[in-house]
Amino acid sequence: MKLSKFCDETLVKFNLKSATKDDLIEELVDLVATSNMVKDRDQLLTDVRERENLVTTGVGYGVAFPHAKTKSVKGIVIAFGRSKQGVDFDAMDHKPVHLFFLIAAPEDAIGAHLNVMARLSFLMKSEKNRQKLLEANSPGDVLALMDNVE
Repeated sequence: MKLSKFCDETLVKFNLKSATKDDLIEELVDLVATSNMVKDRDQLLTDVRERENLVTTGVGYGVAFPHAKTKSVKGIVIAFGRSKQGVDFDAMDHKPVHLFFLIAAPEDAIGAHLNVMARLSFLMKSEKNRQKLLEANSPGDVLALMDNVE
């Protein structure tokens, strides 16, 4: 499975502006809502916030995976965002988060949703991969890295 099939260059943003967790989630939802896979931006925002309120998706190492299974999308969609200044995302290691993958999946996409999460998690375990994303200059670099999961 190539993760880039759920993302495209228009869903990559290198200069996230938000300074708070809540604003950042909204900024990422606004980005992903430009995809024709998103049917209802407001419902997606509500669902991602509800999921985030259960337990943080800031996994540490400067990475977060805000996500939701939701009726507001027609298929799995991923957006990538980078924050130069970093955001307090209540990460497990209590450090600012710089790299964000917003994942939205239909409510019935249980297996595929978990597979996407597992692949992104595996990818982000590598300090080398995280550094590549921090230094990436083009959306194509991000999409190529996303597909570099064995």
